[in-house]
Amino acid sequence: MTYIYHYHSPLGGITLSSNGTELTGLWFDGQKYFGDTLPEKHEEKNLPIFEEAARWLAIYFSGKDPGFTPPLCMNTTPFRKAVWEIMLTIPYGETMTYGEIADRLAKQKGLPKMSAQAVGGAVGHNSISLMIPCHRVVGANGSLTGYAGGINKKVQLLTLEKVDMSRFFVPGKGTAL
Repeated sequence: MTYIYHYHSPLGGITLSSNGTELTGLWFDGQKYFGDTLPEKHEEKNLPIFEEAARWLAIYFSGKDPGFTPPLCMNTTPFRKAVWEIMLTIPYGETMTYGEIADRLAKQKGLPKMSAQAVGGAVGHNSISLMIPCHRVVGANGSLTGYAGGINKKVQLLTLEKVDMSRFFVPGKGTAL
C-alpha cells in the first residue's frame, strides 16, 4: 500500500508518499511530473516516516541544514537512481552542474564520458525533490534551468540555503520556466 501526507511549506503545499517505512515521493503541489510514481490506489495516513519528513522540512524551511535524511526508496530506473544518488552528495548551500554529475557518473561506470542532457532528464524526473536536492543542480554557464517545481521555487530554495546567487541567471526561455 502507498500512503500520502500533505505538508504546508512557506513555498506552497507539498505532497509526500511512502511505502509505510520509506519516502517514495515528495512533490510541490502542481509541479511538473507531480505524482509520477504515485499509484492510483493510495491512502492518506499519518505515519512515523511522515513525522520524520515533516521534521526535516521544518528544519530545512527554517534556513538550516537538517543534518539527516529520512529513509528513501527510489522507485526508478538504474540510471536515474545513479544520478539521484550523486545529487544526494551535493552539500546544503552548494551547487553542482549537470556536466559535473555526468563526469562523476562516467567515472563510476568506467566510461570516457556521459551525456549531460541524459543527466538533465534524470534530474528533472526526481520524484523525491528537496531531500534529493535537484534544485542544487545548475547549468555550466550559470543558468538556473531545469527545476520541475518552477524556476521561482528553485531561486527561493537556493536563496534559503544562502547560495551566492550572483553567478547565476534565470534563462529567458526554456522548459524550466
